[in-house]
Amino acid sequence: MLVSDLDGTLAESKSDLTKEMSGAIAELLKFKKFAVIGGGSYAQFQKQFVAHLDCPQELLSNLYLFPTCATAFYVFEGGKWKEVYVEELSAEEKQRIVEAFHVALEKSGVEMPGSTYGEQIEDRRTQITFSALGQQAPLELKSKWDPDKAKRNLIKRYMDEIIPEFEVNIGGTNSIDVTKKGIDKAYGIRKIMSRFSYAAYELLFVGDALFVGGNDYPVTKTGVDCVKVEGPKDTMRLFSKIASASRQ
Repeated sequence: MLVSDLDGTLAESKSDLTKEMSGAIAELLKFKKFAVIGGGSYAQFQKQFVAHLDCPQELLSNLYLFPTCATAFYVFEGGKWKEVYVEELSAEEKQRIVEAFHVALEKSGVEMPGSTYGEQIEDRRTQITFSALGQQAPLELKSKWDPDKAKRNLIKRYMDEIIPEFEVNIGGTNSIDVTKKGIDKAYGIRKIMSRFSYAAYELLFVGDALFVGGNDYPVTKTGVDCVKVEGPKDTMRLFSKIASASRQ
């Protein structure tokens, strides 16, 4: 079974799935189960990924969606997407996280961008996400703000001190994701292994944020083989090799 990150792996940050990637995934779905675990909300998954995935409906039964870093899980049954679980944050937890962001940003001394595009702190039901340039910022600008992740690592350090009862991970190009303690991409991997009775060696995870502090990093602790990619083009090359091997 293949498990993949979304932003920076299958598509550029908050960008639509390309026709080429859609074709590659559709081909893989003929041979393998395929799960997507990303930091975006379920609505973002539908808009960015599902809406641009061109494949026969019968193959969608092999596709599994884990939005907001696996805090939610959806399967395709009876011609529609169905919710398996949602680890929703309470109103009090959300408030605690938002307040922590304000304190961490001030303590870190990280200079914020002069202009923002949309909300900087977004409530994704099961996850609170901070995006320095705002949720709708152009990819070109997002990529330049914190390319070495030094700014976000500093903010994360303060967040870890302020709210140790939550998971805090770096995601995307200018984001930090916060979820309930123990609910991260490793949690999603364990859910997959439990649901399908898979051993770790039967899964392969593909992601661009496998570095310490990245939101893909927790997967490295599950025993699952992980492949770090530099972007969608790199992922396409990997998928082509896997598809070729599967046809033989």
